[in-house]
Amino acid sequence: MSKIKKWGYVSAIMSSIVYLVWRGMFTLPWNQSFFEILYGFLLWISEILSILTAFILIWNKKTFKEIPKPVVTSEDIFPDVDILIATHNETVDLLYKTINACTFLKYPDQQKIHIYLCDDQNRPEMKALAQKFGINYVGLENNQHAKSGNFNYALNDSQSPLVATFDADMIPYSDFLMTVVPYFFESYAKRVDKKIGFVQTPQSFYNEDVFQHNLYVNRVIPNEQDFFSKEVNILNASHNSAVYTGSNTLFLREAIVEAGGFPINTLTEDFQLGAQINSCGYSSISTTEPMGSGLTPTDTGSVFKQRTRWARGMIQSIGNLHLLTNKGLTWPQKLIYFNGYLYWWSFLGRMLFVFAPILFALFDFRVVDTNFWLLLMLWIPSYLLLLLVKQDVSGSITNQRWGEIQELFFAPYLVLPILLETMGIKNSRFQVTKKNISGNHKKDFLYMIPHVIILGLTIVSLIKFNYGKFGSEIMYGSVITFWLLNNFINTLLAVLVFIGKPQNGEPKFNVSGYVQSSDIQSGANVSINYLTASEIAINLPQGTKLLQSKKYALTIVTSQYTAQIQANVKKWDKHVGCVLHIAAKDEVNYQMLLQIMHDGFNKRLPQKRDKWVTTCDVLIDNINRRISRLNKVLQKGGKG
Repeated sequence: MSKIKKWGYVSAIMSSIVYLVWRGMFTLPWNQSFFEILYGFLLWISEILSILTAFILIWNKKTFKEIPKPVVTSEDIFPDVDILIATHNETVDLLYKTINACTFLKYPDQQKIHIYLCDDQNRPEMKALAQKFGINYVGLENNQHAKSGNFNYALNDSQSPLVATFDADMIPYSDFLMTVVPYFFESYAKRVDKKIGFVQTPQSFYNEDVFQHNLYVNRVIPNEQDFFSKEVNILNASHNSAVYTGSNTLFLREAIVEAGGFPINTLTEDFQLGAQINSCGYSSISTTEPMGSGLTPTDTGSVFKQRTRWARGMIQSIGNLHLLTNKGLTWPQKLIYFNGYLYWWSFLGRMLFVFAPILFALFDFRVVDTNFWLLLMLWIPSYLLLLLVKQDVSGSITNQRWGEIQELFFAPYLVLPILLETMGIKNSRFQVTKKNISGNHKKDFLYMIPHVIILGLTIVSLIKFNYGKFGSEIMYGSVITFWLLNNFINTLLAVLVFIGKPQNGEPKFNVSGYVQSSDIQSGANVSINYLTASEIAINLPQGTKLLQSKKYALTIVTSQYTAQIQANVKKWDKHVGCVLHIAAKDEVNYQMLLQIMHDGFNKRLPQKRDKWVTTCDVLIDNINRRISRLNKVLQKGGKG
């Protein structure tokens, strides 16, 4: 680390400590009403927790030591592996893709791969699907313990020393086993002096999340979950405490058994099992590259239900683990898990930060009692330094602004469940996140009501607070105005997420390959713009024309797979070329087609944030796009 960076970190830490001490000793509104004192105290605590989580992230980043990758030798023996695929109420089509990918997994001895479809509803169609692929079927009736009960039951029916777990929608890449199994070789354990309990590969998704899709930033920012999976969890692994995130994971069976099996007393059995394995003395590792991709929910209702389950489950799990007194965990492990717990309280902090300037502007509700110049002198250096440091440790995936927008989007729906769960008012019902692309978007407008109210109050506060002010009055009120403007931008973008944009069908995939056909002149290799299960867009050679009335035989060729398909022209598009409806020649070719799409990260989606596109750029672009959409609707209405 350079000296400048070191001094930056030291300055950020020192200035933040000075600021927090000053805030606690001299700015709490002791001369105001009880509610103003209470709000001011909670706001100060929220600032402490926010800065504390930032410091823990900084510590995690700066103490990071890269974990060496295993080196496979001729003496290493690849053991048997059980692959457990959990399903509850998902469709056959969804499970077909996951099972199909499992049958393509590379391994020195295919006889050592044992695939289990674990169906906790014992459905005949799932049993038939398992028989079609020639894999094991474990049907379970009257399951009372959700995914934990499903996996625990399947563990009794399997026996391999290594166990991989996959959600119904999580499609493994063909290199999954060859990447993660070597971490369990005896030679690797001796090399790193660690007893590996499980290896977590980053969660990855092949469709756009609600932020990417609804804010037109599917080429600008990565999936909202990428920061944890591809940055934070890899840092955690340096302290032998990578978090188990529920899928795309390989376990040492004995570690699961020693930890007591999949926990049944929490909504987040994944997190708790990983921590229990760590407390038994096993290390956990997170790899840097995704080895499987799944579906992320696209409607806000499903997203909120998912996060509510995670929030309640984390609070349950931290209590079950007796974190601070757990003698099996090291202090770095405890700190990392405690930081995960604090993350869920950031949503309460976000609501306090949002309403503080609104209450002051509208009702003179004072939660900070200080002199303007003193506030600037102590707050600005702390704010700016911490902002720069957090930007440095956030890597290339996210930044402070996107974090605030995403926090505000979730906050109104997470604060109450977190408070209730903390007070012992529990919700132990496990709800499976919907695994479909379309989702239910009809209720999205209802879900945005709290955000619209916040936006309206922010606008009114800005007008009321600044109306009639001139000269020095504007300057003295600049902190409140800045606070309100910041909230306005964040809230407006959060509202635009709910308004969204129309769904555009199946996810599109960029494919590193080409198309061949005898109907295309000279048998040229035609480049592919995108591919889905039902259509393909290709760049035809100049002078080539395809007839809409004719069906064509095409072959898609990649470095690993070849799929024969039948196609007919759907439309011509100046941006993507000739778009054709496609259907696989037969089931074998359909399976190959699925592999062409899913054996690797969807390259149409970004893995890094575009640093040249600012939040203001996104906001202006969204406003222009929505005005354009509205004009089109009005024009259609006028013509009708």
